[in-house]
Amino acid sequence: MVRIPLSPAQIDAGRRLGALVRDARDGADSAEVAARAGISPETLRKIEAGRIPSPGFGTVVGLCDALGIDVDDAVAAWRGAADAHRLRTG
Repeated sequence: MVRIPLSPAQIDAGRRLGALVRDARDGADSAEVAARAGISPETLRKIEAGRIPSPGFGTVVGLCDALGIDVDDAVAAWRGAADAHRLRTG
């Protein structure tokens, strides 16, 4: 199976999502966060680095649950909304 190259927009979207996750983790142990999210620490590192520009829906939901991120904020980050790095407080 041939993988279609990612567009610059997709790469940027992955970087924005990765930044949101990295900011929300705020120094918390990556292995613990990954375990709570149901992913490997390596997958978490790749997402934070923007090397997985379009992670699976279940992965995103798991990360949002583990980090207290509203899924709408993750969508906004991926889409590039101006308020993408805002975390809801309640």
